[in-house]
Amino acid sequence: MPSFTGSPVAARPGETANTLRLLGYLALSVILIVLDTQAGGLPRFRAQAERLAEPVWAIAALPGRLAMRMQEGLASRSQLLRENRDLRNELLIANARLIRLHTAALDNAQLRELLGVGERSGMDVQLVHILDIDLAPSRQRLILDAGKRDDVRVGQPVVDAGGLMGQVISVTPMYSTVLLLTDPDHAVPVTVARNGVRLIVYGNGSSLELRDVPMNTDVRVGDSLITSGLGGGFPPGFPVATVTELRPDDSQAFLVGDLAPAAHLDRGRDVLLLRAEDAIPSPAVAAPDEDDAPVPAACRSAHAATDASVPPADAPAAPRGDGR
Repeated sequence: MPSFTGSPVAARPGETANTLRLLGYLALSVILIVLDTQAGGLPRFRAQAERLAEPVWAIAALPGRLAMRMQEGLASRSQLLRENRDLRNELLIANARLIRLHTAALDNAQLRELLGVGERSGMDVQLVHILDIDLAPSRQRLILDAGKRDDVRVGQPVVDAGGLMGQVISVTPMYSTVLLLTDPDHAVPVTVARNGVRLIVYGNGSSLELRDVPMNTDVRVGDSLITSGLGGGFPPGFPVATVTELRPDDSQAFLVGDLAPAAHLDRGRDVLLLRAEDAIPSPAVAAPDEDDAPVPAACRSAHAATDASVPPADAPAAPRGDGR
């Protein structure tokens, strides 16, 4: 029978080296275990190794920390923006409330002044709210929230805390229209408070003025003009204007003057209607040659004052000591 036994296979060089390396690791492990058990030096070595590895760990964890901080920063910025927006809205609301309170305080102060005018004058007054205004150069009007149902009548004087504002010229059941002093169709008989000189104040569409005043009239810049009561259109003693400038006209024979209205014609929400019987003129009678058209109340006041200051033809001439 033939034999198949061959020569023994020699070990490979690589396998021998791996075996020796494994034996070396096992010997090193045994030595480390013995040292850790007997001498306790391994924890110190581990501590030293951890200290040496800390920079590596810090570098490895740096991207994660940066990402977390960026996320926290974005969240904080969004929160700050939201809080800033909420605070800004609260500030706007607080400012709006403050403005409303300031406006209410001004309205209360004006109402107190208006009511004080009624108490000081001792006349029956009616507080009325202004609905609309018309301050065109050729038309100076106020629309009031009161009419016939509130016993408002044509011819009633209108005042505010500063002085005379105008006169009621038309009345409907619910509303009434006031002709302001500054209307070009309005004229008011006045006197100089300092010396009693009689004058007439005219509206010019934006303010008040004096016209055709004789050069020798005793009127000065700064004089206060008050209603004279002539003509029955307005009660006497109400402030009308203050003289701000006097100058000769083109003919150099008369003076013209610029006036500052005493009333606050461009502000306020309420006015006073005078309801005293002696402050309301009697209805005018239309002239036959005017097609029965009624004369405006404001113009009647000026015409009446002019007629009152001109004596009849057969009357003796009045002395000129008053400067007129």
